[in-house]
Amino acid sequence: MVEMPDTGVSLSSACLGMLAKLTSPSDQSPEAEFLRSRAGANIHSKSDHVLQALGEELGLTRVELLVTALAAAVETDLMCGRAIAHLQAPIGGSRPTLGLLATAMREFGDEGAIISVILMGAAVESGLLLVASEGAPLAERALSMPVFLCLALEGRDGYEKAWPGAALAKNQADDLPLPLSAVAAAKRYALGLSKGNNKAIVLRSGSLAEAKAVSAEIARRLGRQALFIDAEKYRGAQVSGGLAPFLYLRLLAPVFCFELGPGERRALPSIPRYHGARIAICGPDGSLESDAETVPGWTIPIASKGERVRLWGMALGGAARGVSPLARHLASHRHGSGRIAQLGRLARHQSVLNGRTRPLLKDIAAAAWTAEGSGLEALAQPMPDEIPDEALVMTPGLRNELNRLLLRCRSREELVEGLGPSASAKYWPGVRALFTGPSGTGKTLAAGWLATRLGLPLYRVDLAAVNSKFIGETEKNLAQLLARAENSEVILLFDEADSMFGKRTDIKESNDRFANAQTNYLLQRIERFDGIVVLTSNSRARFDPAFFRRLDAIVEFPVPGPEERRALWQSHLGSDHLLDGRELNLLSASADLLGGNIRNAVLTGAMLAKGENRRLAYADILSAVSDEYRKLGKQLPAGLRSV
Repeated sequence: MVEMPDTGVSLSSACLGMLAKLTSPSDQSPEAEFLRSRAGANIHSKSDHVLQALGEELGLTRVELLVTALAAAVETDLMCGRAIAHLQAPIGGSRPTLGLLATAMREFGDEGAIISVILMGAAVESGLLLVASEGAPLAERALSMPVFLCLALEGRDGYEKAWPGAALAKNQADDLPLPLSAVAAAKRYALGLSKGNNKAIVLRSGSLAEAKAVSAEIARRLGRQALFIDAEKYRGAQVSGGLAPFLYLRLLAPVFCFELGPGERRALPSIPRYHGARIAICGPDGSLESDAETVPGWTIPIASKGERVRLWGMALGGAARGVSPLARHLASHRHGSGRIAQLGRLARHQSVLNGRTRPLLKDIAAAAWTAEGSGLEALAQPMPDEIPDEALVMTPGLRNELNRLLLRCRSREELVEGLGPSASAKYWPGVRALFTGPSGTGKTLAAGWLATRLGLPLYRVDLAAVNSKFIGETEKNLAQLLARAENSEVILLFDEADSMFGKRTDIKESNDRFANAQTNYLLQRIERFDGIVVLTSNSRARFDPAFFRRLDAIVEFPVPGPEERRALWQSHLGSDHLLDGRELNLLSASADLLGGNIRNAVLTGAMLAKGENRRLAYADILSAVSDEYRKLGKQLPAGLRSV
C-alpha cells in the first residue's frame, strides 16, 4: 500500500478533501459545500500536533492518522458529522464507515488493503478507534473515537467512566511526605524503568497511601503523572481499551492497585501498544507476573529513626521551627510515613478544637485510636482501656518477666546494633510473646498493661471476622491484618491463639491439608512480622513445637496463691467498703479463685449493695463468691460456709 505524503495540510482537512471528491458537482447542499470549503484548507489545530506525537508513540500509519483525525472531528464538529451522514445516505450514520473511507482513499491503495490497514492497525488495537456493528458487513461498520480520548486530545480528563475507580495522583505539593531514602530509591527505580529492558515493578507496602506516594514519585521521575487503577475493576470493566492512547496523550504512568493473598498469583495487565513503564502496588503477599515471568519487586521499608524524626516534625507542623522533643519521642515508634502523616493531620485538628496551636502527646494518642483508614477495625477489636500498674497484681517473678518483655519491645529496633553477622542476619524487629495460664489469671489484662506502657493501641483479633469457610480467604484476611498492623504500629492480641496456631494434624481428608497449610503460613508470617504480637492460651501444650522457636518470650501466668489473692481482692474492692482485714484474709485463704472470678464477685457484690443504697459489705461478697463457685460447678469452701 502507498502511504499518503505529508502536504502540510491539516489532518482533518486532508481527509475531508478526500471525501469532497465523492460529491457530485451538481450537489449544492450545505454538507457538500462544507466539504469543498474544507478541502485542502491549511487549518492546523493543536490536536494535529498532539495526534502526530501520538502516532509516533503508537506506530500509526498515515492512513490511520487521517482516519483518527476525522473520527475526532466528527465528535466535535456538527457539520462534519452531517456531511458524512449526507455521503452515506441512505445507510445513514454520522460516523464514517469502513466502506466510505476505503472509497475516499482509493488513490493510496485498493479498498481491501485500506480496510485491512484500519482494522488490523495500531489505532484499533490500542482502542484509539472503535469499530461498531460487529455483525454488519465490513463496509457498513462505522468507526468512532471514545469520548474520553476526544477530551484527552483537548487536554481534558474524562477517564472515570472508562476505568471505574481510576484516579490521578495529587499535585506534588499535596503528596505524602516521604523519607529521603525512599525518594532516592524512587529515583533509581525510575532510571531503571526508563533505561533498562525491564519496564515493570511491584511496590509492596502495608500502607496504600505510602505505596501510592512512592509510585507517584517514580512516575514524576519518569516525567509523567501517576494514574491509579483498581486492577480488579480494570479487569472487569466493559471498556478497558484506549488506555495506551490516553496514557500517551496525558503523559501518565499506569499504577495498578492489587490486593493479593498468600500464594495468590496474578498477571500484571498488559496494555496494547503501550511500551512505557508499568507500576503495581500491593501488600507483602502474593506475586505478579508479566509475560510468564515474575515482576521484580521492592518492599518499601520503614523509615529509619532519624528519618521518622523529620517526618514527625513535618506532620506536627513544626518543620520551620525545628524538630520538637515530641517529634523525637514519637520517632521511637516504627510508624510508616503514611501513618505518621495521618496521625499528624488528625492530631493537629484535635489541637485546634482544644484551642491549642500545636499538638500534644495526648492528641497523638487520641488520633491513634480515632484514625480511620488503617482497615484494622474490620478484622480486630480495639481495646482502648489504659491499664495502670496498680491494676495488674503479679508475683515478683511474673512482674520481672513482663518488664523484660517491655524492655525487648522498647529496644527491638536497635537490638542487633554492634552484634555479629550471625545475630543481625535475617533479623526482624518484631516481638512475639505467648502468655499461657488458666483463664482468669490476667493474660489479657497484661497485654493491655504492655500496650499502656508502650503508648501503643491494642487490638484484639476477631477470629470470627478472620476465619472464612472459603479456601485461602482466612490466610488473605490474616495477611491484610498483619500488614496493616505493621504499618500502623499497633499491638495485636490473639486470644485463645491455639485455635489458629495449634498443632498440625495428620492428613486424613482434604480439610486437614488446608488447615495445615494455614498453620504453616501463620508460623512463617509471624516469624517475619515487623510489629508486636501477643498470643494467649490456657496451655502451651496445644501449640506445634516448631512454633516456640519463633517466639521471643513465653510468659507463664500461675494460679494466684493466698498473698496474690489478697492483693487482688484489695485491688478490686478499693477503699469504699466495709470488709475488715480478718474477712479479707478469710476470703484469700479459703476462696481459691482466679483474678477473673474475683472481679466478677466484686462486681456482683457491688450490685447487691447499690441495690439497697448502702456500702459494700462482707455478706455481699460472700453471696457473690457462692455464685462464682456455682458457675464453676464447685461447692463453696467449708471455711466460708461456716461463717
